[in-house]
Amino acid sequence: MHSKGSILIVDDELIVRDSLSKWFQEEGYDVGTAEGGRQALTVLAERDWDIALVDIKMPDMDGIELQRRLSEVKPDLTIIIMTGYASVETAVAALKSGAYDYVVKPFDPEEMAHTVRNALAHKRAERENLALKERVAEASFPPELIGQSAAMRAVFDAIETVGPTEATVLITGESGTGKELVARAIHAASPRRYNRLVVAHCGALAETLLESELFGHEKGAFTGAQYRKKGIFEAADGGTVFLDEIGDISLKTQTDLLRVLQEREITRVGSNQPIHVDFRCVAATNKDLEALVEQGSFRPDLYYRLNVFRIDLPPLRRRREDIPLLVDHFVRKFASSMNKPIQGVSRAAINMLMQYDWPGNIRELENAVERAMVMARTGELQEKDFTLRIPHNGRSGMTLEEVERAHILEVVEQCRNNQTLAAQVLGIDRVTLHNKLKKYGWKRPTDEAL
Repeated sequence: MHSKGSILIVDDELIVRDSLSKWFQEEGYDVGTAEGGRQALTVLAERDWDIALVDIKMPDMDGIELQRRLSEVKPDLTIIIMTGYASVETAVAALKSGAYDYVVKPFDPEEMAHTVRNALAHKRAERENLALKERVAEASFPPELIGQSAAMRAVFDAIETVGPTEATVLITGESGTGKELVARAIHAASPRRYNRLVVAHCGALAETLLESELFGHEKGAFTGAQYRKKGIFEAADGGTVFLDEIGDISLKTQTDLLRVLQEREITRVGSNQPIHVDFRCVAATNKDLEALVEQGSFRPDLYYRLNVFRIDLPPLRRRREDIPLLVDHFVRKFASSMNKPIQGVSRAAINMLMQYDWPGNIRELENAVERAMVMARTGELQEKDFTLRIPHNGRSGMTLEEVERAHILEVVEQCRNNQTLAAQVLGIDRVTLHNKLKKYGWKRPTDEAL
């Protein structure tokens, strides 16, 4: 029969150990005994138990001391104190030190069984809650944050480093490089991940609307304010605020934001009552904040407050080796949402995508794949399914050999002189590529590895 749980009974009286063992074994529990604290520590070193029933008064080690030691070596062990009427106050003190409950001698079997059942149910609930939190944490890491390039490995290392801290993070990079995905990954890696991540798109709102969005407002604070509204900072209390497009906010809003970051207090529009808020700040921009500081359009003190830990996201054209991985992800994503049996992308199409500079970065690539999925008539995306305008680089009028040479050298350069990757992109083996490079007089740069 499946055991309901495991119980270790620690009491120096044989009759107590025997009677409790009999009761719980008949109820379907796995039961062990120890006649004192030292023996209990030995037994617990040999296997894990769900619950320990510990007597307060024992000659070799009292129950309070045993509880303290057990909490150190077996922090997941649930401890129930057994006590006489004269030592109830001591048992209450044990509860304050972490014991789950106490029972008073002489025992009522039904009451004792009820206490143990509740303790086990509480333990199971804690385990399930922890497992659920771990699953939530895993699920919250953005699946679109993909890459094996050196540049992206550096980004992942930065997320792993700063995520568990409370440091303010500034994410920089061109539009479409995935700054919000990085912000979500930082939040998912932080102790605040079970609370909200609230996003403020600072560049999308006028100054007055942005102030209301960030700090909230009172009823009647301005025309149209028919009710009190919490701002983003209040909504993110206990969690993370992501300030996207931070370089677009006005100097006045910058001043208000600096105060919030320094004091961790906000004041709703139309009020003079400060409200304490607990949040972590992650900001992002596609602008050069240092240049804005020099121009006088961005406060230097706010810049220094935001730039505690910086993550620079590379544009897609500087991490071309990640394009096949991203394309594969988007193909699977849209194949599911569109219910289209597209299995992959042809080598020629991948080659074409690798040549394009992607000024819109990952967002543009995703849109291109989505359009291609709509156009596709076979189980594999082809060059004709994409509507990219690949520049010809002035190759009209060139001989076939000249076109081949220019194309190969361009792909090798785009792959940062990685011949293995370039051969894959070109659809040839590495030996063939090596021979062609030798034929065309290509020489390895002195500061680059093949």
